[in-house]
Amino acid sequence: MLQGLIKISHISPPPILSVRPSRALVDEAFEVLVENLAPVSPFTLRSLHHSEDGDDWEAYGHYFSDHSGRVSVSEDLSFGGTYSGMEPMGLIWSMRPVPGSRTGLRLRKKDVTTPMLITVSLYNGHEDFRGNSPLVSMVTERWYMGPGIQRIEISDEELRGGLFVPPGPGPFPGILDLWGGGGGLLEYRSALLASRGYVCLALEYFKTGQMKSTDMSFEYFEKAYRVLKDHPQVIPDRVGIISLCLGTIVTLSLVAESSDITHSQVGRWERWEHWERLSFSMFNKIRVDENNHQIWRDVGLALLKEPSMKVDVAKINCPLMLVNGCDDQNWCSVETADDISKTMDAAGKGHLLTRLDYPDTGHLIEPPFSPHCVAGNFMVYSSNEKVIQRYGGKTKPHSDAQDDSWRKILSFLRRHLYSERAKLST
Repeated sequence: MLQGLIKISHISPPPILSVRPSRALVDEAFEVLVENLAPVSPFTLRSLHHSEDGDDWEAYGHYFSDHSGRVSVSEDLSFGGTYSGMEPMGLIWSMRPVPGSRTGLRLRKKDVTTPMLITVSLYNGHEDFRGNSPLVSMVTERWYMGPGIQRIEISDEELRGGLFVPPGPGPFPGILDLWGGGGGLLEYRSALLASRGYVCLALEYFKTGQMKSTDMSFEYFEKAYRVLKDHPQVIPDRVGIISLCLGTIVTLSLVAESSDITHSQVGRWERWEHWERLSFSMFNKIRVDENNHQIWRDVGLALLKEPSMKVDVAKINCPLMLVNGCDDQNWCSVETADDISKTMDAAGKGHLLTRLDYPDTGHLIEPPFSPHCVAGNFMVYSSNEKVIQRYGGKTKPHSDAQDDSWRKILSFLRRHLYSERAKLST
């Protein structure tokens, strides 16, 4: 009797990678899950983004699958990579330029009408993953500008900026968005705030590398305020200001010197010109670290000792929030906040101040999950020289501070612009 033998081969199903939600705002968390893996085996998860500047950014974590052949970034530990431990968003906030990239890079979105495309991939093992093909990949979208947001470009002889209007009947509270000494028009924070229910005006007040404007007087900022306040979708008496770095000097001057910015005779820009001249004279206080990165905080400490350079914050009559990085190497943030706190307390206005101080946090406190920039390229307009400024901070605590401060900033804005009648907040 002839008997036949039939050999049955068992083919393992391919791994399944899911990212949920695959399309979300940048301040929203996602979940990364991989299934159908060999049990208790090493794998690497990697995120990769090609920036608008033409640079590649990556983050990766080393994982072991569980007994059922799963890896969950939200529930499992990373045993190394650009982040360690249980970090659901480590594949985003720990991003850094790939090896061999240019120095002094900072990841910022320029065109907010398009998403950041991030590819999440799975690799076998923990070593040499860059030279291997991924087992599975998935492209995710991270947006600053939510569905239905209207972007209006403002570009004339009197004003330059981008206005972002949420969808819906409105009206909404308004926010004037001022950036720092790098210059140029940055819109991503405004787009994100508009996605959270505010009409936002991202204002450009000097060009990149110039620190000059055609009209560097307070009238320029008054004009921006009026454009925002008078917009039909803005509640006129619920307008706030959010700022960073140099923009904070402008903000403090505006809210201290004007109880109603649309009707007062606000001081001219002489203080700016004085600040400009005085700061140049103190550039000899700039230090460099072991990497030849410039540290500017001592310039700020020297300016803080000059009474003529101080804004009279005792005049402030609106709620004020200060967010400070305790390892800020670009400006003396904590010392400045101490001085502001002391002055406002002495004036009986300490109740108006909310202060957030974050240890091991640097200068650039961005929206949640933004990659930490410990040092970045900067154009010194007085000499037309490109340098690398040290901003400070350690990646994990800096990233935690960005997440925590953003939630508290949104809460502060809701409390004072949606729930109460406040004319200016920052």
